[in-house]
Amino acid sequence: MSTLAAVAALRATETGRAERLTTVRHAHLDDRPFVLVPLTLAGEACAPLAALAGTDRERPTLLTVRQPRDRAERFRFAERLAALLLPYIDECRTAETETYTVGRGADKEERRRFLRAPQLLVPNGEGIAYVRLLGRLTRLRAVEGPYAVDPSVPALGKWLTWFADRAEFPGSCLLQAMTRLLSAHWATGQSPAEDSHLASLLAWIDPPDGLTGMEAAREAEDPLRFPPAGPATDVVFDQTLHDLMSRYGEAGDDRGREAVGRQIDRELRGQMLPTWELVWRGADLLRELPEGGHVTERWTYDRRLFSEYATYLDEDGRPQARRDHAVGAARRLARMEEAMARYDAERAFDDPLVMADYELSGEAFTGVVVARDEDRFTPGARPGSMVWRPTISVHSELPVRLSEGKEIKCPARPGQKAEIVEVVPDGEGHIVVIQLNGGFNRVRKPPAPPGTLAEVGETVTYTSVDPKSMPSVLPAEEDTPWTHGGPPEPYEPTDEDAEEIWE
Repeated sequence: MSTLAAVAALRATETGRAERLTTVRHAHLDDRPFVLVPLTLAGEACAPLAALAGTDRERPTLLTVRQPRDRAERFRFAERLAALLLPYIDECRTAETETYTVGRGADKEERRRFLRAPQLLVPNGEGIAYVRLLGRLTRLRAVEGPYAVDPSVPALGKWLTWFADRAEFPGSCLLQAMTRLLSAHWATGQSPAEDSHLASLLAWIDPPDGLTGMEAAREAEDPLRFPPAGPATDVVFDQTLHDLMSRYGEAGDDRGREAVGRQIDRELRGQMLPTWELVWRGADLLRELPEGGHVTERWTYDRRLFSEYATYLDEDGRPQARRDHAVGAARRLARMEEAMARYDAERAFDDPLVMADYELSGEAFTGVVVARDEDRFTPGARPGSMVWRPTISVHSELPVRLSEGKEIKCPARPGQKAEIVEVVPDGEGHIVVIQLNGGFNRVRKPPAPPGTLAEVGETVTYTSVDPKSMPSVLPAEEDTPWTHGGPPEPYEPTDEDAEEIWE
């Protein structure tokens, strides 16, 4: 937890209402997301019990498994979920496309990406874990032979695995947990573990009239009013469900079994419907926040990845491997670390509240421009040449910890490169002389174009973090040296994979 987040949590405890951690929304929210509220059988990690799913807030589709330990029932559940999710994905695949370019020079290539991409919303982090495990247990199934399943089942598994993989990358919005989205934008007066309960989290953010967040959260913890947000179930409900399932198994005829089955369906729907409403309510609260400047760029990248994976399935169709090989794991870890650094920097550039954390850590400072030298020239790289390098002097009331020669950027002018020339103590603060190395719309001599050079009296923020930092360069998989095992063999599904026990 950052310093500002800790202060916000203390303030929420004092005021009785959640405190904003951001001034903007740092996540994309689709106009028509696919919401999935899953339930699993108590004591089993991924025995599907039921789900509410769909894109229509008023008419969710109920999927139930009346005998969760029956293998055939489980795969029928997967087929029904596939019948809902795959058409939603196909709608995005049939949307209009746009052209984008990858590579440079002779390696430049034009590709197409869809203007839409699917977005899955689940109640909490355990919902993401459920999606990952359900994908693992369905993507490798054979469509022929003794363990054959409907072709939609492995297709569903590939997509669920892809969504779960993308959820591990910061900034990706293809699969999101509502509790994580809300916790990233509001601080409550309860613990992070309690924030994983969607009902109590929303109670702090938007309590009913006449109640504080703490009082509303206490009421929201009542499992009779707000059952657990899945996939786990309430222990009291487990006993009710056990009795109904016993009656279902002991029913002497189809008519009696169907009557009990309908009662099971009603009980399960009642358990999930409050959470279904809470997910949509959370989305409403998030939509009230203005969207951050880099959100569209990140969603464009998500659309690109969706387009590339859809093309891959059309051309190859092989499922993801059961586990990463060493080279793939190293590359994945590097990409995740880069995504985290880039996401943190983009949030800071979009949001002064996030940037304030970097000021506290000494990686940024804010001050007022007290002087500027627009006519300054310095020796260039070529002998006898001079290049235009104007400077501004910024007075910060707080100490500046960045050193001379440090490259910095201003969120208000992200395309302008700058570096610190001098840091001079001034009372309790500092005066920082900053050299500007570009960002003047290709103008190479004064005067600077309007707005590109900060005016005296303007308040500016500069930071050493950079959303456009260069990614690490790793060798291609085919160039893996023998010291690291050589080029990895491509994954080929086996009959043993298809026989994996679902448990």
